[in-house]
Amino acid sequence: MKFTCEKNKLQEAISIAQKAVTGKSTMPILQGILLNAEKDMLTLIGSDIDLSIETKVNVNIEESGKVVVDAKLFGEIIRKLPNSIVEIKTVDNNCIEITCNKSKFTLVHLDSEDFPSLPEINEDKIFVIDQKKLKNMIKGTIFAIAQDETRPILTGVLFEAKEKKLNLVAIDGYRLAMRSELVDNEETISAVIPGKTLNEVVKILEDEGDVNITFTPNHILFNLGFTKIISRLLEGEFIKYSSIIPEEFNLKVVTKKEELLEAIERASLVAKDGNTNLIKLNIEDDIMLITSNSQLGNVREEINIILQGQPIQIAFNSKYLIDVLKIMDGEEIVMDFSSSISPCILKNKENNNSIYLVLPVRLANS
Repeated sequence: MKFTCEKNKLQEAISIAQKAVTGKSTMPILQGILLNAEKDMLTLIGSDIDLSIETKVNVNIEESGKVVVDAKLFGEIIRKLPNSIVEIKTVDNNCIEITCNKSKFTLVHLDSEDFPSLPEINEDKIFVIDQKKLKNMIKGTIFAIAQDETRPILTGVLFEAKEKKLNLVAIDGYRLAMRSELVDNEETISAVIPGKTLNEVVKILEDEGDVNITFTPNHILFNLGFTKIISRLLEGEFIKYSSIIPEEFNLKVVTKKEELLEAIERASLVAKDGNTNLIKLNIEDDIMLITSNSQLGNVREEINIILQGQPIQIAFNSKYLIDVLKIMDGEEIVMDFSSSISPCILKNKENNNSIYLVLPVRLANS
């Protein structure tokens, strides 16, 4: 194998393929990236079996070949080279030689035959969506996936397409996040994508162009042209989320999102006593009073609201409200309440493409 390539192009390709290399695998070969040079194209593949990322970059090839190199070390070497042309070639003793200007490295490589092959996916049925739209949908839901593994299905995001509408839904037992978009696609799909996969996908998606998505019973493929991301799907039945979302409410609050977020962030500063991050909302007339008391001290915040319905006192883990408010679009939001022990629903006042649900904390006198 022998090829030359611009350092920056190679570095970018390595950083994409590296996203699938977790370093946690018991197979030494999976600590590496597969380099396959043929037909003026270098293909780089990183994998941890559950998630595989393949990306291609145009290079000048003098001699075809395949090797596996340590992902972390190879990435560090290329990143620290001068911005110039890099030459990589195989030499004796199972090594590659990396040359750039006056820098020369020799790096041991592994046998490419030991690297696991990617799952075969027939891209006959393709779900097409705008990359920026999908990126925003993922960002708007992924924070609400479960972090513990006791219910593995909740560590992923539900991808549900039906009747030309795409819903992404995440639930962790304390909150629900749902983003919806109209799509020009008749497909009916229901699959749960691991949060780990979507965390990497969101870093790779661009702000322009489409992404082609293909589902099999066990895998999902995101095809962005030069880059393909293949991931296992999570097995099991996702929670019937529509039955969790209340349809009737006793009061509605309209308020400015930034004002509410800043007030809750300030109130949460003294709420950090213990792990509850407890804040109380006292909603009455056109005022929302936000308070927190702990051994560290107490705080009182007041914001103006528009209230329809009966007054209410309700408490929340401030972290869950902050996460939601940070991700919501628009200047004004709507909060719907039923009772002090029922979920609160947050929506954008102008746009109905998102629904967020947060469970309250029961107070002793509730």
